[in-house]
Amino acid sequence: MTTSTRGAAKTPAVLVLEDGRIFRGRAYGAVGETFGEAVFSTGMTGYQETLTDPSYDRQIVVATAPQIGNTGWNDEDDESRRIWVSGYVVRDPARVPSNWRSRRSLDDELTAQGVVGISGIDTRALTRHLRERGSMRAGIFSGDALAPEAELIARVQAQPHMKGASLYEEVATKEAYVVPAVGEKKFTVAAIDLGIKGMTPQRMAERGIEVHVLPATATVEDVYAVDPDGVFFSNGPGDPATAEGPVALMTAVLERRTPLFGICFGNQILGRALGFGTYKLKYGHRGINQPVQDRTTGKVEVTAHNHGFAVDAPLDQVSDTKFGRAEVSHVCLNDNVVEGLRLLDQPAFSVQYHPEAAAGPHDAAYLFDRFTTLMSTAPMEGQRA
Repeated sequence: MTTSTRGAAKTPAVLVLEDGRIFRGRAYGAVGETFGEAVFSTGMTGYQETLTDPSYDRQIVVATAPQIGNTGWNDEDDESRRIWVSGYVVRDPARVPSNWRSRRSLDDELTAQGVVGISGIDTRALTRHLRERGSMRAGIFSGDALAPEAELIARVQAQPHMKGASLYEEVATKEAYVVPAVGEKKFTVAAIDLGIKGMTPQRMAERGIEVHVLPATATVEDVYAVDPDGVFFSNGPGDPATAEGPVALMTAVLERRTPLFGICFGNQILGRALGFGTYKLKYGHRGINQPVQDRTTGKVEVTAHNHGFAVDAPLDQVSDTKFGRAEVSHVCLNDNVVEGLRLLDQPAFSVQYHPEAAAGPHDAAYLFDRFTTLMSTAPMEGQRA
Protein backbone atom coordinates (compact mmCIF):
# COMPACT_ATOMS: atom_id res chain seq x y z
CA MET A 1 0.00 0.00 0.00
CA THR A 2 1.27 3.47 -0.87
CA THR A 3 -0.45 6.55 0.49
CA SER A 4 -0.49 10.30 0.58
CA THR A 5 -2.85 12.80 2.21
CA ARG A 6 -2.93 15.57 -0.38
CA GLY A 7 -6.39 16.95 -1.22
CA ALA A 8 -8.20 13.67 -0.92
CA ALA A 9 -11.77 15.02 -1.02
CA LYS A 10 -11.49 16.32 -4.61
CA THR A 11 -9.04 13.75 -5.95
CA PRO A 12 -10.36 11.31 -8.57
CA ALA A 13 -10.20 7.65 -7.61
CA VAL A 14 -11.08 4.30 -9.17
CA LEU A 15 -12.00 0.92 -7.77
CA VAL A 16 -10.79 -1.86 -10.06
CA LEU A 17 -12.07 -5.44 -9.77
CA GLU A 18 -10.15 -8.44 -11.05
CA ASP A 19 -12.86 -9.23 -13.62
CA GLY A 20 -12.30 -5.83 -15.24
CA ARG A 21 -15.26 -3.93 -13.74
CA ILE A 22 -14.28 -0.36 -12.81
CA PHE A 23 -16.07 2.14 -10.56
CA ARG A 24 -15.07 5.80 -10.59
CA GLY A 25 -15.39 8.15 -7.64
CA ARG A 26 -13.39 10.38 -5.33
CA ALA A 27 -10.61 9.60 -2.89
CA TYR A 28 -11.75 9.05 0.69
CA GLY A 29 -9.13 8.92 3.39
CA ALA A 30 -5.54 8.57 2.19
CA VAL A 31 -4.58 9.05 -1.45
CA GLY A 32 -2.56 6.31 -3.16
CA GLU A 33 -3.15 2.67 -3.93
CA THR A 34 -4.19 -0.43 -2.04
CA PHE A 35 -5.10 -4.03 -2.82
CA GLY A 36 -7.28 -6.64 -1.14
CA GLU A 37 -10.31 -8.87 -1.46
CA ALA A 38 -13.45 -6.84 -2.15
CA VAL A 39 -16.23 -7.81 0.27
CA PHE A 40 -19.42 -6.09 1.42
CA SER A 41 -20.70 -5.50 4.94
CA THR A 42 -24.42 -4.94 5.54
CA GLY A 43 -24.21 -3.26 8.94
CA MET A 44 -25.93 0.11 9.17
CA THR A 45 -23.98 1.02 12.34
CA GLY A 46 -20.68 0.07 13.90
CA TYR A 47 -18.29 1.07 11.12
CA GLN A 48 -15.55 1.85 13.67
CA GLU A 49 -15.74 -1.68 15.08
CA THR A 50 -15.75 -3.08 11.54
CA LEU A 51 -12.68 -1.16 10.44
CA THR A 52 -10.68 -2.19 13.52
CA ASP A 53 -11.70 -5.87 13.39
CA PRO A 54 -8.52 -7.89 12.63
CA SER A 55 -10.60 -10.41 10.68
CA TYR A 56 -10.82 -7.82 7.88
CA ASP A 57 -7.05 -7.93 7.28
CA ARG A 58 -6.26 -7.63 3.55
CA GLN A 59 -9.85 -6.93 2.59
CA ILE A 60 -11.39 -3.91 0.87
CA VAL A 61 -14.70 -3.42 2.66
CA VAL A 62 -17.74 -2.05 0.84
CA ALA A 63 -20.31 -0.41 3.13
CA THR A 64 -23.83 -1.16 1.87
CA ALA A 65 -25.37 1.54 4.09
CA PRO A 66 -25.68 4.61 1.84
CA GLN A 67 -24.18 7.15 4.24
CA ILE A 68 -21.14 6.47 6.40
CA GLY A 69 -19.27 8.60 8.92
CA ASN A 70 -22.23 10.31 10.62
CA THR A 71 -20.96 9.63 14.14
CA GLY A 72 -17.33 10.39 13.41
CA TRP A 73 -14.55 8.53 15.20
CA ASN A 74 -14.06 8.21 18.96
CA ASP A 75 -11.32 6.86 21.22
CA GLU A 76 -13.37 4.15 22.94
CA ASP A 77 -14.86 1.83 20.30
CA ASP A 78 -11.77 0.42 18.56
CA GLU A 79 -11.71 -3.38 18.62
CA SER A 80 -7.93 -3.51 18.24
CA ARG A 81 -4.85 -1.32 18.07
CA ARG A 82 -5.40 -0.12 14.48
CA ILE A 83 -7.56 -0.16 11.37
CA TRP A 84 -7.06 -3.49 9.59
CA VAL A 85 -9.06 -3.13 6.37
CA SER A 86 -6.95 -2.67 3.26
CA GLY A 87 -9.39 -0.16 1.82
CA TYR A 88 -12.83 1.32 2.42
CA VAL A 89 -15.61 1.94 -0.11
CA VAL A 90 -18.55 4.23 0.70
CA ARG A 91 -21.27 5.92 -1.30
CA ASP A 92 -22.02 9.13 0.58
CA PRO A 93 -19.54 10.18 3.29
CA ALA A 94 -21.03 12.40 6.01
CA ARG A 95 -19.88 15.97 5.58
CA VAL A 96 -19.92 16.77 9.31
CA PRO A 97 -19.89 14.11 12.07
CA SER A 98 -22.37 14.57 14.90
CA ASN A 99 -22.01 12.57 18.10
CA TRP A 100 -21.12 13.59 21.64
CA ARG A 101 -18.27 11.07 21.74
CA SER A 102 -16.81 11.98 18.36
CA ARG A 103 -13.23 13.27 18.42
CA ARG A 104 -12.57 13.55 14.67
CA SER A 105 -14.09 12.57 11.35
CA LEU A 106 -13.87 9.11 9.84
CA ASP A 107 -12.13 10.63 6.83
CA ASP A 108 -9.47 12.15 9.11
CA GLU A 109 -8.88 8.82 10.88
CA LEU A 110 -8.56 6.92 7.60
CA THR A 111 -6.07 9.52 6.43
CA ALA A 112 -4.09 9.43 9.67
CA GLN A 113 -3.77 5.65 9.48
CA GLY A 114 -2.94 5.63 5.77
CA VAL A 115 -6.07 3.75 4.68
CA VAL A 116 -6.89 4.34 1.01
CA GLY A 117 -10.59 4.62 0.27
CA ILE A 118 -13.07 5.71 -2.36
CA SER A 119 -16.44 7.50 -2.13
CA GLY A 120 -19.16 8.60 -4.49
CA ILE A 121 -19.65 5.28 -6.28
CA ASP A 122 -22.80 3.20 -6.68
CA THR A 123 -22.26 0.76 -3.82
CA ARG A 124 -25.61 -0.90 -4.53
CA ALA A 125 -24.45 -1.87 -8.03
CA LEU A 126 -21.08 -2.97 -6.64
CA THR A 127 -22.73 -5.14 -3.96
CA ARG A 128 -25.02 -6.77 -6.52
CA HIS A 129 -21.98 -7.47 -8.68
CA LEU A 130 -20.12 -9.14 -5.79
CA ARG A 131 -23.21 -11.19 -4.90
CA GLU A 132 -23.47 -12.45 -8.46
CA ARG A 133 -19.78 -12.95 -9.21
CA GLY A 134 -18.46 -13.54 -5.68
CA SER A 135 -15.85 -11.73 -3.59
CA MET A 136 -12.78 -11.01 -5.68
CA ARG A 137 -9.44 -9.29 -5.73
CA ALA A 138 -9.58 -5.53 -6.14
CA GLY A 139 -7.56 -2.35 -5.95
CA ILE A 140 -8.27 1.31 -5.16
CA PHE A 141 -6.17 3.88 -6.98
CA SER A 142 -6.07 7.66 -6.61
CA GLY A 143 -3.69 10.54 -7.16
CA ASP A 144 -0.31 9.56 -8.63
CA ALA A 145 -1.33 5.88 -8.50
CA LEU A 146 -3.81 6.34 -11.36
CA ALA A 147 -2.73 4.70 -14.61
CA PRO A 148 -4.28 3.26 -17.80
CA GLU A 149 -7.11 0.84 -17.08
CA ALA A 150 -5.38 -2.20 -18.58
CA GLU A 151 -2.36 -1.63 -16.34
CA LEU A 152 -4.49 -1.30 -13.20
CA ILE A 153 -6.46 -4.47 -14.00
CA ALA A 154 -3.23 -6.38 -14.54
CA ARG A 155 -1.87 -5.18 -11.19
CA VAL A 156 -5.03 -6.34 -9.42
CA GLN A 157 -4.89 -9.72 -11.14
CA ALA A 158 -1.30 -10.17 -9.95
CA GLN A 159 -2.36 -10.02 -6.28
CA PRO A 160 -2.64 -13.19 -4.14
CA HIS A 161 -6.01 -14.83 -3.56
CA MET A 162 -7.64 -15.03 -0.12
CA LYS A 163 -8.01 -18.78 -0.52
CA GLY A 164 -4.79 -20.25 0.81
CA ALA A 165 -3.81 -17.08 2.69
CA SER A 166 -2.34 -17.55 6.19
CA LEU A 167 -2.97 -14.28 8.02
CA TYR A 168 -3.77 -15.00 11.68
CA GLU A 169 -0.18 -14.62 12.94
CA GLU A 170 0.00 -11.28 11.12
CA VAL A 171 -2.73 -9.74 13.30
CA ALA A 172 -2.30 -11.57 16.62
CA THR A 173 -0.55 -10.20 19.71
CA LYS A 174 3.16 -10.97 19.98
CA GLU A 175 3.15 -10.93 23.78
CA ALA A 176 0.73 -12.50 26.24
CA TYR A 177 -1.37 -10.16 28.39
CA VAL A 178 -4.09 -10.46 31.03
CA VAL A 179 -7.57 -8.93 31.15
CA PRO A 180 -8.59 -9.12 34.83
CA ALA A 181 -11.99 -10.29 35.99
CA VAL A 182 -14.54 -7.63 36.85
CA GLY A 183 -15.47 -8.13 40.49
CA GLU A 184 -14.94 -11.54 42.02
CA LYS A 185 -12.73 -13.86 39.98
CA LYS A 186 -14.56 -17.11 39.23
CA PHE A 187 -12.59 -18.68 36.39
CA THR A 188 -9.33 -18.47 34.45
CA VAL A 189 -9.44 -18.76 30.66
CA ALA A 190 -6.57 -19.07 28.19
CA ALA A 191 -7.64 -17.19 25.05
CA ILE A 192 -5.73 -17.94 21.85
CA ASP A 193 -5.45 -14.72 19.85
CA LEU A 194 -5.95 -15.44 16.16
CA GLY A 195 -7.23 -11.90 15.59
CA ILE A 196 -9.20 -11.32 18.77
CA LYS A 197 -11.48 -8.29 19.15
CA GLY A 198 -11.11 -6.21 22.29
CA MET A 199 -14.70 -6.68 23.40
CA THR A 200 -14.36 -10.48 23.56
CA PRO A 201 -12.17 -10.72 26.69
CA GLN A 202 -14.19 -7.84 28.12
CA ARG A 203 -17.42 -9.84 27.81
CA MET A 204 -15.72 -12.71 29.63
CA ALA A 205 -14.25 -10.41 32.30
CA GLU A 206 -17.75 -9.09 33.00
CA ARG A 207 -18.66 -12.64 33.98
CA GLY A 208 -15.85 -13.02 36.52
CA ILE A 209 -13.32 -14.56 34.14
CA GLU A 210 -9.63 -13.66 34.26
CA VAL A 211 -8.54 -13.87 30.61
CA HIS A 212 -4.95 -14.69 29.65
CA VAL A 213 -4.66 -13.67 25.98
CA LEU A 214 -1.92 -15.74 24.34
CA PRO A 215 -0.21 -15.34 20.94
CA ALA A 216 -1.35 -17.45 17.99
CA THR A 217 1.95 -19.34 18.30
CA ALA A 218 1.21 -20.44 21.89
CA THR A 219 2.06 -24.06 22.72
CA VAL A 220 0.03 -26.46 24.80
CA GLU A 221 2.56 -25.87 27.59
CA ASP A 222 1.88 -22.12 27.39
CA VAL A 223 -1.85 -22.74 27.64
CA TYR A 224 -1.70 -24.98 30.70
CA ALA A 225 0.91 -22.83 32.40
CA VAL A 226 -1.91 -20.39 33.29
CA ASP A 227 -3.89 -23.25 34.93
CA PRO A 228 -7.04 -22.60 32.86
CA ASP A 229 -10.58 -23.60 33.68
CA GLY A 230 -11.37 -23.19 29.99
CA VAL A 231 -9.71 -22.42 26.66
CA PHE A 232 -11.02 -19.97 24.07
CA PHE A 233 -10.09 -19.70 20.36
CA SER A 234 -10.82 -16.32 18.77
CA ASN A 235 -11.89 -14.96 15.42
CA GLY A 236 -9.25 -14.18 12.81
CA PRO A 237 -8.53 -13.63 9.11
CA GLY A 238 -7.49 -15.89 6.27
CA ASP A 239 -8.07 -19.45 5.16
CA PRO A 240 -8.56 -21.94 8.02
CA ALA A 241 -7.02 -24.65 5.81
CA THR A 242 -3.64 -22.99 6.50
CA ALA A 243 -4.00 -23.01 10.31
CA GLU A 244 -2.11 -26.19 11.15
CA GLY A 245 -0.69 -24.80 14.40
CA PRO A 246 -4.04 -23.75 15.91
CA VAL A 247 -5.64 -27.04 14.82
CA ALA A 248 -2.87 -29.01 16.55
CA LEU A 249 -3.25 -26.91 19.70
CA MET A 250 -7.01 -27.33 19.77
CA THR A 251 -6.58 -31.07 19.29
CA ALA A 252 -4.33 -31.15 22.36
CA VAL A 253 -6.93 -29.21 24.37
CA LEU A 254 -9.70 -31.59 23.28
CA GLU A 255 -7.56 -34.56 24.29
CA ARG A 256 -7.42 -33.11 27.81
CA ARG A 257 -11.19 -32.54 27.83
CA THR A 258 -10.80 -28.94 28.99
CA PRO A 259 -13.95 -26.82 28.45
CA LEU A 260 -13.52 -25.12 25.08
CA PHE A 261 -15.26 -22.27 23.25
CA GLY A 262 -14.44 -20.91 19.81
CA ILE A 263 -15.88 -18.13 17.65
CA CYS A 264 -15.58 -17.45 13.93
CA PHE A 265 -12.07 -18.65 12.95
CA GLY A 266 -12.18 -20.66 16.19
CA ASN A 267 -15.31 -22.42 14.90
CA GLN A 268 -13.49 -23.36 11.72
CA ILE A 269 -10.51 -24.59 13.75
CA LEU A 270 -12.82 -26.80 15.82
CA GLY A 271 -14.36 -28.13 12.62
CA ARG A 272 -10.95 -29.10 11.29
CA ALA A 273 -9.89 -30.62 14.63
CA LEU A 274 -13.02 -32.81 14.50
CA GLY A 275 -12.17 -33.97 10.98
CA PHE A 276 -14.53 -31.76 8.97
CA GLY A 277 -13.42 -29.75 5.96
CA THR A 278 -13.73 -26.01 5.32
CA TYR A 279 -14.53 -24.14 2.14
CA LYS A 280 -14.69 -20.58 0.82
CA LEU A 281 -18.12 -18.98 0.58
CA LYS A 282 -19.07 -17.18 -2.62
CA TYR A 283 -19.35 -13.79 -0.95
CA GLY A 284 -19.44 -14.56 2.78
CA HIS A 285 -21.47 -13.17 5.68
CA ARG A 286 -20.55 -9.71 6.92
CA GLY A 287 -22.72 -7.33 8.90
CA ILE A 288 -24.83 -7.15 12.04
CA ASN A 289 -28.19 -8.43 10.76
CA GLN A 290 -27.65 -12.11 9.97
CA PRO A 291 -30.41 -14.53 11.14
CA VAL A 292 -29.17 -17.68 12.88
CA GLN A 293 -31.12 -20.46 14.58
CA ASP A 294 -29.77 -22.03 17.75
CA ARG A 295 -30.87 -25.61 17.19
CA THR A 296 -30.39 -26.50 20.84
CA THR A 297 -33.22 -24.13 21.81
CA GLY A 298 -35.02 -23.39 18.53
CA LYS A 299 -34.47 -19.68 19.10
CA VAL A 300 -33.72 -17.40 16.15
CA GLU A 301 -31.10 -14.72 16.76
CA VAL A 302 -30.06 -11.65 14.80
CA THR A 303 -26.28 -11.82 14.84
CA ALA A 304 -23.03 -10.10 13.84
CA HIS A 305 -20.89 -11.88 11.23
CA ASN A 306 -17.58 -11.50 9.47
CA HIS A 307 -16.47 -14.62 7.65
CA GLY A 308 -15.68 -15.75 4.14
CA PHE A 309 -15.03 -19.41 4.98
CA ALA A 310 -17.29 -22.03 6.55
CA VAL A 311 -17.24 -25.54 8.00
CA ASP A 312 -18.42 -28.41 5.82
CA ALA A 313 -20.36 -30.60 8.28
CA PRO A 314 -23.62 -32.57 7.94
CA LEU A 315 -26.58 -30.44 8.99
CA ASP A 316 -29.09 -33.12 9.88
CA GLN A 317 -27.17 -35.90 11.56
CA VAL A 318 -24.86 -36.50 14.50
CA SER A 319 -21.30 -37.20 13.36
CA ASP A 320 -18.83 -39.56 14.99
CA THR A 321 -15.41 -37.98 15.57
CA LYS A 322 -12.28 -39.02 17.44
CA PHE A 323 -13.54 -36.85 20.32
CA GLY A 324 -17.01 -38.37 20.40
CA ARG A 325 -20.27 -37.34 18.84
CA ALA A 326 -20.60 -33.88 17.26
CA GLU A 327 -23.52 -31.99 15.80
CA VAL A 328 -24.27 -28.73 14.04
CA SER A 329 -25.74 -26.53 16.79
CA HIS A 330 -26.44 -23.34 14.82
CA VAL A 331 -27.37 -22.69 11.19
CA CYS A 332 -27.78 -19.55 9.07
CA LEU A 333 -31.38 -19.14 7.98
CA ASN A 334 -30.39 -17.29 4.79
CA ASP A 335 -28.37 -20.11 3.21
CA ASN A 336 -28.08 -23.05 5.65
CA VAL A 337 -24.38 -22.43 6.28
CA VAL A 338 -23.02 -24.11 9.43
CA GLU A 339 -22.92 -21.47 12.17
CA GLY A 340 -21.99 -23.56 15.20
CA LEU A 341 -20.70 -26.94 16.39
CA ARG A 342 -21.15 -28.84 19.62
CA LEU A 343 -19.54 -31.96 21.03
CA LEU A 344 -22.02 -34.19 22.84
CA ASP A 345 -19.56 -36.27 24.85
CA GLN A 346 -17.26 -33.58 26.19
CA PRO A 347 -17.39 -29.83 26.99
CA ALA A 348 -16.65 -28.07 23.71
CA PHE A 349 -18.68 -25.84 21.40
CA SER A 350 -18.23 -23.02 18.90
CA VAL A 351 -20.14 -20.52 16.79
CA GLN A 352 -19.28 -18.92 13.47
CA TYR A 353 -20.48 -15.45 14.42
CA HIS A 354 -19.67 -12.79 17.04
CA PRO A 355 -21.52 -12.95 20.38
CA GLU A 356 -19.46 -10.05 21.77
CA ALA A 357 -21.03 -7.73 19.11
CA ALA A 358 -19.94 -4.38 20.52
CA ALA A 359 -21.95 -2.54 17.88
CA GLY A 360 -24.91 -4.87 18.44
CA PRO A 361 -27.03 -6.87 18.24
CA HIS A 362 -26.67 -8.66 21.58
CA ASP A 363 -28.97 -11.63 20.93
CA ALA A 364 -26.06 -14.09 21.25
CA ALA A 365 -24.42 -12.74 24.42
CA TYR A 366 -25.81 -15.76 26.29
CA LEU A 367 -23.07 -17.87 24.72
CA PHE A 368 -20.57 -16.46 27.20
CA ASP A 369 -22.89 -17.60 29.97
CA ARG A 370 -23.03 -21.02 28.32
CA PHE A 371 -19.23 -21.11 28.48
CA THR A 372 -19.19 -20.26 32.20
CA THR A 373 -21.79 -22.97 32.83
CA LEU A 374 -19.59 -25.43 30.96
CA MET A 375 -16.63 -24.55 33.17
CA SER A 376 -18.81 -24.81 36.30
CA THR A 377 -20.15 -28.25 35.52
CA ALA A 378 -17.35 -30.01 33.62
CA PRO A 379 -15.44 -32.72 35.53
CA MET A 380 -12.03 -31.50 36.68
CA GLU A 381 -10.16 -34.71 35.83
CA GLY A 382 -7.83 -34.34 32.88
CA GLN A 383 -8.47 -30.63 32.36
CA ARG A 384 -4.96 -29.63 33.33
CA ALA A 385 -1.75 -31.31 32.35
